[in-house]
Amino acid sequence: MEAKKLYRSRSNSMISGVCGGVAEYLNLDPTVVRIIFVLLSLFTAGFPGLIFYIAAMLIIPLED
Repeated sequence: MEAKKLYRSRSNSMISGVCGGVAEYLNLDPTVVRIIFVLLSLFTAGFPGLIFYIAAMLIIPLED
């Protein structure tokens, strides 16, 4: 069995494809993942969410 890998999405990309890639990995709708991310960022004053997104953008490889 081949392990699933997390990639930034090229097809479901709004800014850099992080939320789209997470949605594809979890088999969810990308819009749902984006809404959850925005809500979590708002409830944590935005700063941790922004740091997470930038770190994920740098760490997660782009889809082939």
